[in-house]
Amino acid sequence: MMRANMSFGVARNARDPLATTAVVAIPARNEADLIRGCMLALARQTRLPDAVLLLLNNCGDLTETIAHRLSASLPFELHIVRHVFAPTDAHAGSARRLAMWLAAEVGGPDGVLLTTDADTVVAEDWVERNLLALAAGADVVCGRVEIDPIDAARIPAQLHADDARECELTELLDRIAFVLDPDPADPWPRHTEAAGASIGVTVAAFMRSGGVPSIAAGEDRAFVNLLARMDARVRHDPTIRVTASGRVIGRAAGGMADTIRRRMHQQDEFADDRLEPAVDAYRRADFRRRVRMAWQDPHIAHMTRMGLAADLGIPREVLLCMLGDSYFGAAWAEIEANSPLLPRRRVRFADLPGQIAYARELLMQHNVWNAARLRLGFLLDPAQNDQTRGWPRDAADMSD
Repeated sequence: MMRANMSFGVARNARDPLATTAVVAIPARNEADLIRGCMLALARQTRLPDAVLLLLNNCGDLTETIAHRLSASLPFELHIVRHVFAPTDAHAGSARRLAMWLAAEVGGPDGVLLTTDADTVVAEDWVERNLLALAAGADVVCGRVEIDPIDAARIPAQLHADDARECELTELLDRIAFVLDPDPADPWPRHTEAAGASIGVTVAAFMRSGGVPSIAAGEDRAFVNLLARMDARVRHDPTIRVTASGRVIGRAAGGMADTIRRRMHQQDEFADDRLEPAVDAYRRADFRRRVRMAWQDPHIAHMTRMGLAADLGIPREVLLCMLGDSYFGAAWAEIEANSPLLPRRRVRFADLPGQIAYARELLMQHNVWNAARLRLGFLLDPAQNDQTRGWPRDAADMSD
């Protein structure tokens, strides 16, 4: 019997996808210069939020005063909460976690949570597009973040060039993942960002996840990864956009401002830690596809599972135990962490051009192989792939 990914069972409003209660959670720390722009952008929405929860995290400036002055003229209910975290907890993870828990109380169990940053200006259709994506079946939706063009003009051209190469390789690796192991919940076109500047999630999914991890940096990615491990339907919608400041003195350690400032002084040795060599990305996506098939069908052929265990370098009984997890996301995360064939390697900035070229070559050869199969008039059964030695298996053995 085939096993389907478990649904979160989130209630949807079939009659009017925009009728759901939508609450925006915004952590803020000393944002007196930018909080007005953030609030006014939310006031110009094509579908207004029902409420905004502004969490003042250890603020020592006029952010609260400005927010209170604005509140009377805003077309939504503004909840202003002051909170003083202990020094060890005064970071982005704790602030966003608390802001979203408080916003969830306002939104109720059938509501939707949106979160952005206090230095961010959301597009006029930001709320509407988030609600439509969630109503279409997503449990969590991630938007794209662009740097304010005025701030971007102050950033050296070399940093823009480095970013362009990172983005190009990121998209190519995501295309590899898409052609090898497509996700029905996240069709093309899509992106790979998971930034706190633009995340939407149903309250039901948020509650099941246990909330945003209270970590000093990267809480946004960690939150989305946590949901993915529970087989939440994650959508990376390229039409949902926000503009963030490109300042070099930020409020959160390890954030975008720190990265810009550091790279203005000296180029990093390694590119973003999400990137990996193209052959590793191909291998990872191919293994994920095979593991997904083995997880979905507990009665898949004995020899197929034996071959998969051998290829992953994991003892068969251990692999079977991992495949027994109720969630594919959790099973894959465990397998990925324990297979000696799936280590995480980083890409040096100096190697980006070569990796971009190689990723393009892998995609081209994959397309050629698929076209050849179609011309021959037969479709290889993916479940038999670990007994065959077609193109995907050869690609997994390539070195860069």
